[in-house]
Amino acid sequence: MREMVEQFAADYSAAEQSLKGTEDDQSSIHFPTVFLFIGDETEQAIEPMMKSNTLRWANHAGVVYGHVSSGSSAREATVANLFTIPLSGLAPQGEDKRLIRARIGSGFHQAADGLGLLNRTLRQMNDTIGDYGRMYASFDRLHLAVITRADDPMNVLVPDITLLAQSIFGTLFKSVQMDLFVLLQEREQSDSYGYAAATGISFLREIERFQSSAFSYRAPLLQAGDGLTIPVEHQSAPLFDLVYLLSDRNEKGMSPYNGMEQNYEIICRILLLKNRSQREMNLQFNGESYNNTSFKHSLMAESGRLGLVSAGLAKVHRPSYAIALTVLYHLFDQVIVRLQSGAELSAADKLRFFGVDAHTLSARSKERVPQPDRLADMKGLITSGVRYDELRGMTLSQAEHALYGSSCEAFFNQHFVQTAKQQLDGMDVAGAIKRTLSRSMSEEPRISFYHLYKWTDESHGRGEVIGSVQEKIRELSRAIEDIQEELVQLYDSRVEDLKFQRVPFMDKRNVRSLIHTFLDQVYGLRYERLKLETELVIYRRYAAELEQLNQWYRVRIERLHDLRAQLKTKAKQSISLGDDYIGQNVFDYYERVTADALHELEEKRGASILFEERYIGNVGDLLEQEESVFIERLIVVCRRDILTTSRFVLSFEEELLHRANVSVSYTNRQALPKEELFQQLYRMLEENAAIHIRLFDYTHKHRYEEKYIFGDRSSEFIRYAFGLDESSRIHKLGCLHENRSSGVEKLHLMGGFHMEDMMYYRNAKAFYDAYVQDGYKFHSTDESELPDLH
Repeated sequence: MREMVEQFAADYSAAEQSLKGTEDDQSSIHFPTVFLFIGDETEQAIEPMMKSNTLRWANHAGVVYGHVSSGSSAREATVANLFTIPLSGLAPQGEDKRLIRARIGSGFHQAADGLGLLNRTLRQMNDTIGDYGRMYASFDRLHLAVITRADDPMNVLVPDITLLAQSIFGTLFKSVQMDLFVLLQEREQSDSYGYAAATGISFLREIERFQSSAFSYRAPLLQAGDGLTIPVEHQSAPLFDLVYLLSDRNEKGMSPYNGMEQNYEIICRILLLKNRSQREMNLQFNGESYNNTSFKHSLMAESGRLGLVSAGLAKVHRPSYAIALTVLYHLFDQVIVRLQSGAELSAADKLRFFGVDAHTLSARSKERVPQPDRLADMKGLITSGVRYDELRGMTLSQAEHALYGSSCEAFFNQHFVQTAKQQLDGMDVAGAIKRTLSRSMSEEPRISFYHLYKWTDESHGRGEVIGSVQEKIRELSRAIEDIQEELVQLYDSRVEDLKFQRVPFMDKRNVRSLIHTFLDQVYGLRYERLKLETELVIYRRYAAELEQLNQWYRVRIERLHDLRAQLKTKAKQSISLGDDYIGQNVFDYYERVTADALHELEEKRGASILFEERYIGNVGDLLEQEESVFIERLIVVCRRDILTTSRFVLSFEEELLHRANVSVSYTNRQALPKEELFQQLYRMLEENAAIHIRLFDYTHKHRYEEKYIFGDRSSEFIRYAFGLDESSRIHKLGCLHENRSSGVEKLHLMGGFHMEDMMYYRNAKAFYDAYVQDGYKFHSTDESELPDLH
């Protein structure tokens, strides 16, 4: 059940983000793009970034991904546009940790097989990009995004792999624009923290080298099919267009929830910003679009040293995942409300509903006791011939024994008692109640097992049906006791006290009169007792069956309530995992929305529409099967009939405003004004878009910022955001227009800082120095080629 519910919420959330064919659309990238992941540590970033691009980029199918790893745990690619490149054997097994990074660097040039594999795979990627040409507006330029972790030893190969990729991709494109994205993991305080920090500093030092304006490099990297190698050369220029550093800690020193996952999304947004479709860029207002040349120029220090870049991303989306679970819960709750409601029946109708009314059970009793006219057959039984004068002083019990011995008793037992018992033994009480309930519930569809449970539950004195049956049992028991007492008294009375016509001197006639009166009175009374006893057995069996049914209903109601509690917990948890502000009032607001949507459905289709087969159906029958069958029906109705109503297609601003004011009427002056809501939204976006790097001096002199809003430029909120601090704004504010009503995002770019400005550098440099003094060798290039550390 849990997996089914989570998949439903995830599907709804994904659909809300992409919303193909509805009001929202996807952006397109203009030039082909390649994501090249270097190092084992980047494997975990591949799938999230592919999913992000799938949701946001209309031509995502034309994006190519490559992963260069050490081969130690490389997995085979499962999608056509993902290429894995395991460069195994670059460092010997059991290599001294002191030398492993340097050995990877030197081993790469010595391992012809690995270099050959890299060449072949990059050419395959190049061919694949060519096959996807129809998906792009222009094939003049390729955007290459290189992603690595600062503490991954394999990043020592970044210059070599990048230059080889540039050379191969350059055979198809006029230019290759390359950006480097470096992920910094600061939260993990494991035993290898010191070594990881030192490895990170070694890579930052190498970035300083290959990003300097004087950087030149020449190496035999390009390999022909027969193994002949050709030099690849880079002349006096920074290797990458820009270098982005993204940490799992932000500039405030805080570790955001899923900080590294946020970095993956930031990378995708930056590439969309830099590579937006020209047609879509024309929709921007003057000065709002991103200009890479201008941005890069603003990062240049007076010395000519190019600054590093970091970024932050804030998202304000309708919390679709939480909404889906919340609506599903409230639909579930409304189902229970409707099962518990419905017109109350009269006491007599409740008994007839189960088939336990007096008329029905009296008829069932009569059917099982032989007709009383068979008592007349007893008058033909042979007597002993005893004289009346001998009988007159006896009790009726003695007289019966004197006349018949045990033959009367035997006859009555055989023809009445045993016959009634056989009839009772063949009686299917459970089947009779089931058939009656089936017929009754088809006639009264508003009656559910909740009502049947209540009517048969005596634990709280509320069970009218079981109570009536048990009262009848007590009544019958008292009547049987009364007859039994009367019968005992009758047997103890004397023959001479019995009222019948006596004729003097006619002994035989008097005996016959005595017999007729005796049988009529005594066995007539015993017959009445048998009828009551038979009826009592029937009532007791019906009572026992009602108690069994009550337990059956109780178990199913408990199961239903347990499922509801589980769903409520999941909905509440999903709300709590989101932003406190964006998630406010989700539970209460969507309780009202779900109820309204359901009410509209019932007005159109009928009050009992939920329990028709095309919708949820018979809940009791579904609970007889697996719980997942009922949940699946609930999900179908939720997805098809509730989440598709007009209340779920509001723009995110309208939806948030309604939720903010869910507890007050719209005419109430205490309701949150739209301007105040927008102000809170703006402030939240600003706070949550904190850049993902911590600098020693927050206001360092080289700091340059640009901020971009992703969303519908014509929406009220974005127009408000552009006008809020227009006169005092010191940073550039742009907009990447998207026809998107489900939310808004803010990308914060900040650049111009250098390695020595970072807290990461200041904290980790001591480890680097200590490890180097201890004999560790982190670089494969000569020390003289590396810049000094500040």
